[in-house]
Amino acid sequence: MSDLATASLPPTIKVPAEDMAWIPGGTFRMGSNSHYPEEAPAHNVTVAGFWMSRFAVTNEQFKRFVDETGYVTLAEKPADPANYPGAKPDMLLPCSVMFRKATGRVDLSNHYNWWVYVPGASWRHPRGPASSVHKLMRHPVVHVAYEDAETYAAWAGMTLPTEAEWEFAARGGLDGAEFAWGDEYMPNGKPMANTWQGEFPWQNLAEDGYEWTAPVGSFSPNGFGLYEMTGNVWEWTSDWFQDHGKIKKACCTLDNPRGCDPEQSYDPRTPDIRIPRKVMKGGSYLCAPNYCQRYRPAARMAQPIDTATCHLGFRCIVRAPSS
Repeated sequence: MSDLATASLPPTIKVPAEDMAWIPGGTFRMGSNSHYPEEAPAHNVTVAGFWMSRFAVTNEQFKRFVDETGYVTLAEKPADPANYPGAKPDMLLPCSVMFRKATGRVDLSNHYNWWVYVPGASWRHPRGPASSVHKLMRHPVVHVAYEDAETYAAWAGMTLPTEAEWEFAARGGLDGAEFAWGDEYMPNGKPMANTWQGEFPWQNLAEDGYEWTAPVGSFSPNGFGLYEMTGNVWEWTSDWFQDHGKIKKACCTLDNPRGCDPEQSYDPRTPDIRIPRKVMKGGSYLCAPNYCQRYRPAARMAQPIDTATCHLGFRCIVRAPSS
């Protein structure tokens, strides 16, 4: 166990599982006033200490869970037509969302220029139905919906972090810094995370060595000893999504806020589809300087709980017992 993993560790608390780091808790500035609207306003938040997995959950770990329990993920099951009025039958087949690289410049305001539903795509087949996790065991598991992540966490005796816990941990003690490692995107030209270099969504220079996911532990840890908190894959949190601007008493220090009610998290652009949304954090290998600059601790997006994708995974925490 590294010194980082046990920094400020209360002497009565034991390490709950392998490869977990102690996050000492504290007060920090959550959100950002300098980027996307849903991140503002920045506000003070306090979190208590907790343990967090140093890495995102891997295919190897998720396979062990599935082998022991027989669990079937949401992407491996057909969708319920009642939840998707007017959906085409082929859209209700077991499927997941995949990135399709464009052949040239496209309209960036239309995400269907690179996102497609792919029947047969799942955690077992992360890059399409013909792919396998056989050689990707140390890569983060993807194509997991919220209930899949939540079920795994419960099986492992853990839970998913709140957005505040996740962001505090991602900052690694660098309160107010732009990135998990400081204020410069690529210091001295060195990629610090698995993101998109080049012009999204058609030109990927792969200067970081990866065009898809990277094995966990491929990049340097942050100040708390956590790896790939930004870039590589987005990560689920337990909070229902709401704009920071709707937080009550945003002028005051909040104690680990938990988001809104499920009904308030619906996407107002699709009133006929009542699927609540959770907050996902961290950005992914598809985030680029010219589109989705969300490889930052403050960045956040709303994700429907029923939707699995090729760039979304999770990691777990264990909260310290209260005194």
